[in-house]
Amino acid sequence: MTSLTPNHTAGQPLEAIDAAALSALAEKNQVNPGVGKKQIRTHTEADGQFRNYTQVRDLEPVLVSEPEKLLGDNSAPNPTEVAQAALASCISVGIQAIATHRGVTLTAIDIDIESDIDISAVWGVGDLDDDKRTGVSDVRVRIHLEGDADRDTLDKIQRDAVKWSPVVNTYTRPATLTSTLV
Repeated sequence: MTSLTPNHTAGQPLEAIDAAALSALAEKNQVNPGVGKKQIRTHTEADGQFRNYTQVRDLEPVLVSEPEKLLGDNSAPNPTEVAQAALASCISVGIQAIATHRGVTLTAIDIDIESDIDISAVWGVGDLDDDKRTGVSDVRVRIHLEGDADRDTLDKIQRDAVKWSPVVNTYTRPATLTSTLV
């Protein structure tokens, strides 16, 4: 498989994060746990044919679409694929932070995720059985790590990253969601 990381050479340490800044951020949140509670805002506009552009902070808009077999134009990942990419990225960020905090230098983080999804309700126009739970049900995460630590240490790092990942917890704990027509 070709590497997806154009700036990383296999076997070389991953570009380090700032360990001092990480420690300062951790201390700030330990001293005042409320400071870690934030709001995340996004704005999405439909472009037709299931294409949606989402603005996040001041970054370029993110395109989200559907594959042709789900009546889209296959121009971008679909919403569930974006959520799964966010899950992998959040776990990766946690692995990097924990490894840095524990003095472990990593040379590779590869995460593969496979999930099962029920889309038979077809966005509210298909099989609408009241007992149906649409969406992702089972998620299998495979993490490959390389670095200057033994397998047990790397395993502890990945398990802790999964435990404390905000996106993992979004997947595994119910959240309150409200919807309002404005």
